[in-house]
Amino acid sequence: MTTKTLKASAAGSTYLSALFAVVLGFGIITVAGHVQASALHDAAHDVRHATGFPCH
Repeated sequence: MTTKTLKASAAGSTYLSALFAVVLGFGIITVAGHVQASALHDAAHDVRHATGFPCH
């Protein structure tokens, strides 16, 4: 019995990782650019409280 395995090339994997990082980065910048500052502040404030980090 023989088993065939698929191997992704290192260059292809690196390319996909870089592409994913670029798309994710542009998505974050786009969303953050269209949100009001108070909403970003409130979200960051809530995350700090949820993780137990003191902010006051």
